Amino acid sequence: MNLTRRQFIAASAVAPLAVAAGPASVKDSVQAQAQPFDLDSVRLIGTAQLALMELNRGFLQDLETDRLLHTFRLTAGLPSSAEPLGGWEKPDVELRGHFTGHFLSACALMSVSTGDTMLRGKGNLVVAELAKCQKANGDGYLSAFPPSFFDRLKAGQKVWAPWYTLHKIMAGLLDMYVLARNQQALEVVRGMAGWTKRWTDTLGDEEMARVLRVEFGGMNEVLYNLYAVTGVKDYAEAAHRFDHEQLFGPLAEGRDELKGLHVNTQIPKIVGAARRYELTGDARCRRIAEFFWTQVTQHRAYATGGTSNDEHWRSDPDKLAGELGYSTQECCCTYNMLKLTRHLFGWSPEARYFDYYERALFNGILGTMNPKNGLTMYYVPLATGYWKVFASPRGSFWCCTGTGVESFSKLADSIYFHDENSLYVNLFVASELDWQEKGIRLRQITTFPSQAETRLRISTAKPAQLAVRVREPYWTDGKMTVAVNGKPVDAVRAGGYFVVDRTWENGDELHATLPMKLHVHPMPDDDTLQAIMYGPLVLAGDLGREGLTEAMRRGGDNPPEMPKPAAAPEFVAESSDPRSWIEPVPRAPLGFRTKGQSRDISMLPLNRIVDQRYGVYWRVTPKQG
Repeated sequence: MNLTRRQFIAASAVAPLAVAAGPASVKDSVQAQAQPFDLDSVRLIGTAQLALMELNRGFLQDLETDRLLHTFRLTAGLPSSAEPLGGWEKPDVELRGHFTGHFLSACALMSVSTGDTMLRGKGNLVVAELAKCQKANGDGYLSAFPPSFFDRLKAGQKVWAPWYTLHKIMAGLLDMYVLARNQQALEVVRGMAGWTKRWTDTLGDEEMARVLRVEFGGMNEVLYNLYAVTGVKDYAEAAHRFDHEQLFGPLAEGRDELKGLHVNTQIPKIVGAARRYELTGDARCRRIAEFFWTQVTQHRAYATGGTSNDEHWRSDPDKLAGELGYSTQECCCTYNMLKLTRHLFGWSPEARYFDYYERALFNGILGTMNPKNGLTMYYVPLATGYWKVFASPRGSFWCCTGTGVESFSKLADSIYFHDENSLYVNLFVASELDWQEKGIRLRQITTFPSQAETRLRISTAKPAQLAVRVREPYWTDGKMTVAVNGKPVDAVRAGGYFVVDRTWENGDELHATLPMKLHVHPMPDDDTLQAIMYGPLVLAGDLGREGLTEAMRRGGDNPPEMPKPAAAPEFVAESSDPRSWIEPVPRAPLGFRTKGQSRDISMLPLNRIVDQRYGVYWRVTPKQG
């Protein structure tokens, strides 16, 4: 039989291609209300996002596989003369090997997103060489560090997150199976899962609870996904050992006890809870995921949609004014919150989920790649006066380098969802959709956000009845309009979507206007500390390049220590409407400038900032008298 989208959501959180599987594969217990399209059904066309994806593709193509495999071979006792990679992949760094897992996921994603046979081949080569390492290790064990790391973990000794690294490797292998159809990858990941089950079986509940105090990534998620593919109950049982009750218990009861926790340690666990709900119907896991999502996105997120400060939640909910710094927003957190959001939207397809997704994507993902060379970031600084720091080409290899190459390999994964009779248009991105089951092709023509509109052109061999659901973003303030073939339509509004349900004919075109305006996003605990937004875009003030050097803009093994910047400018507003003190710059799309201030500055979307100092949050006080 073939796996369907309902049966398995890949660890990369994109709908997989249907792949050959045995009769024991497991269907989801919960019927999805909306499903993403397979990645090979959607193609980006002529967009800035496509340009970023191509930069990422070049980076992946250039990476040397022998260097990625070097420490795996050494650990397995196999010869290697490759030059070691730097940063977190150095031979003496305990997290070594994690990026190779991300690389496999990115190769699988990119091969489906673009049809890149070279990257599929590189992924296949790495899988084959990892299989040799696993065989040399024996007992199914595979890692770039020795099993003694797990002995230290069991004994309560200090060790840097060995399960986190194994999760990345297992997820990469599973993606290579599901997306790139590599049967050997399934065999290798099953060997790792068997080793995992045997290791965890030696621990009682109290010992396992102690182990779970150390970051373990999404081990529950990847094991649930493997169970879905194979039907092997041992994998589901092993997954459940990684369901972290210390975190889950308060969330299930509607209590936010997140203060003090390391943020990206927690989010993958919740993605695993979401996957358990889908597979088993465990309603408690749904409550956990939904409450967590609400708390993070509504009470612990910045204007950008990002969350964390120095990788932690250091404050109570809605206490964010004191949480701005160089390391305010870790990129991995945004990546994982987008994964979680896609699950929740599938259960209940409401626009609010993609209002958040769009905000986090535009402000927390798209601007984290250097458009000059394809290198990505660790943190998005939100304190005024800092600047973006990008990774080095063969050093760094931070956690966010790994999630970065995945993010920019799957930029088409959430533009469209569907149910039996509906098409959801969630994001306004120039793209083509081929819905083969319906015999419908859709071309979305837009330069959004440079222009506040989009056109959806239908191609079909015969008339087709279909409800097209176009998201009505919150930032349009109810002023969005829809026309079909040049004529306004009275579309039904449902769940935050304009619904145009009709019989579509070849050449029909839906035109949606998406009016944007300046609006304020204040801190919940200090309304004079404000970010300025235009539609879904967070604007950043250009504070120049004074004192910045190339070395200051490039990270090494770790993000650099940042000197405290100069005092930020403050502004006076005529009214609560930011248009009273900010105006558009003529003939400069998405360019703005303050007016009437003691120091006027230019503003542009945060995702267009590259190599200058900038500010996002400003002290804005009412004009007196």
